[in-house]
Formats: sequence, C-alpha cells, structure tokens
Amino acid sequence: MGGKSFAGLAALLLVLIVGSKSIYIVSEIERAVLLRFGEVVNPDIQPGLHFKLPVVNEVRKFDARIQTLDSRPQDYLTLEKKRLIVDSFLKWKISNVRTYYTATSGDEFRASDLLSSRMDTGLRNKFGRRTLNEVVSGEREEMMVELTKELNDITSEELGIEVIDVRVKRIDLPAEVSQSVYDRMRTEREREARELRSKGKELAEGIRADADRQRTVILANAFRDAERIRGEGDALAASTYAKAYGQDPEFYSFYRSLGAYRETFSNKGDVMVLEPGSEFFKYLNSATGGNSK
Repeated sequence: MGGKSFAGLAALLLVLIVGSKSIYIVSEIERAVLLRFGEVVNPDIQPGLHFKLPVVNEVRKFDARIQTLDSRPQDYLTLEKKRLIVDSFLKWKISNVRTYYTATSGDEFRASDLLSSRMDTGLRNKFGRRTLNEVVSGEREEMMVELTKELNDITSEELGIEVIDVRVKRIDLPAEVSQSVYDRMRTEREREARELRSKGKELAEGIRADADRQRTVILANAFRDAERIRGEGDALAASTYAKAYGQDPEFYSFYRSLGAYRETFSNKGDVMVLEPGSEFFKYLNSATGGNSK
C-alpha cells in the first residue's frame, strides 16, 4: 500500500470518527442540554437528530419520564405529641432543564436527596399542625394536596422539578404504644357493644309487649264478633223454624218425628222399652198421626 493510499484511509477514518462524535440523538423520553466548555448554550434540546462540535460541545441527557421517590419510613410528631411512623412516596419530573442541571449537575441521586429533604420537612410541618385523627382520616387528603402544591412551588423554582403528587402509603404507631392503643380501642368497642345490646333488649321488650297487647285486643274483638254472628245466626234459625212451624204445625211435627226415628234406630243393637200407645210412635201407628185402636 502506498503512502498516499494510507494517508487517504487515515483521513477517511478520522472523518468518520469526527462525524460520529458530531451527531447525537435526543429521544422523546429524554430532556437534554448542550454545553460549551461546561457552559449551557442550549438549555432544552428538542427530540430528534442534532449536531455538535466534538471536544468543544458536550450533551447531557436526562430522563423526562415521571420518576418515583420512595422515601424511607420516618418518625413524625402530631399536634398532641404522638409519634407516628410514616411511609410516603413522591412523583416528580423535570420541568426546567437548565435549572435542573444547575441545581443538581444532572445527577438523579442528588435530585432525589434534595427532594427527600424538602418532602421530609413538609410532612413534619403538616403532621405537627394536626391531630392523630386528622392525619389518619379527617384531613389526610387535604394535607396531601396542600403539601404537593407547596413542594411544587419550591422545587419548580429551585430545582427545575415539577412535583406531581405526594402520597402517604402507611401510618403506623410505634411498637411500644400499639398494644395499649389496641387495648383501649377494644375496651371502647366492647362498651359500645354492651350499650347496643342493652338498647336492643329494651326495644325488643317494647315490641314484644306491644305485640302481646295487639294479640289480646285482636282475640277479644274476634270473640266478640263471633258471639255476635253466632247469636244472629241462632236468632235467624229460630225465626225460620218458628215461621215454618206456624205455616204447617202438623208437617213440622211429622218432620221432627222422622228425625227422631232416624237417630233412634240408626244402631240396630239399641233396645227401647216403650208402651205401644206412646206419643213417640204416634206417626207409626197411624198415617194421620192419631193413636191406633
């Protein structure tokens, strides 16, 4: 290989190396700054293909997606000076690339430390102004909204970071006081249970007494109505019998006698000792009802 060929190949290789160092790509999930000897000359490079001067320029890229800062559980005191163990997390993303790079040098761990310190201070202040009941249930949501806004105002200006959300995952009592709290809660629930049972028994007695009274009244009214209806029926039957007897006394007497014969002679084993001229055999002795001669 000649000297000219070798020089040409070396020049081509140099051009390729310089070209590769001059071209860079910023993806859609990244934010980037362009530096010239360490000074920011382009604070927010848009996604796409870009060029730079090798050695002179440097590109620093950062993750533009939402990040999660999961803090270690910390001890906080409430307004009543009760100690709580709070486990929380924070959602954040880069909002101003220049400020973020200036404040953290583009170090994500440095950014996490600064955010964690500010979140710890914010939670400590929020818990210190509220009671145990308020931080656990009463004003928990309101407290998180306030803290998110306050942290975002601070970090946007100082760190170039947008705080999207702050949440408390868990709130625990210290182990040394948990048992006493549980015992007190159990005692209160047992007392409430006794009160509810007592009220239930009292209500049940009242309902039972009212039901017994209504039962007595209903039975009395039913007996009264039954007696009245029975009396009206008996009166109507007596009136019907009387009218029928008045229309044909002889036929009525004959019909009554037939009924008496049917009842008397229904059992063949029965024995009756009567005189032949007895009134009982009046219609057997004569078709007209008179005594036989």
